[in-house]
Amino acid sequence: MPGEGWNNKKMSSPSSQPVSPLRQRITKISYPYVAKLHGMPKLTLPGITLVLALVGVFAPIPAAVPALILLALLLSWLGFLSWPVVGTGARAMRVFSVLIILLFAISRIANS
Repeated sequence: MPGEGWNNKKMSSPSSQPVSPLRQRITKISYPYVAKLHGMPKLTLPGITLVLALVGVFAPIPAAVPALILLALLLSWLGFLSWPVVGTGARAMRVFSVLIILLFAISRIANS
């Protein structure tokens, strides 16, 4: 239907489980940001991700660790929003990628 997007009022998940108030609140707050990202060129989000990852890998620790934390937060936020509509394998990959980024940030701090 026109005017209905991912932030519709019913907010049902594929398993027809009720949606928690926290998920509803975060989805509602996230809507303007996701809409803005959706309106940007298609390579904006991959570009932001790439820049944060490269800074996290190659920059000095004072810049690298915050970049890696921002990257982990960005991927966690996007993973949270997409969680109800993705399968088990995709969920595992989202969790795994965030854990790897955080472990890499910890290793950068430990090896400094």
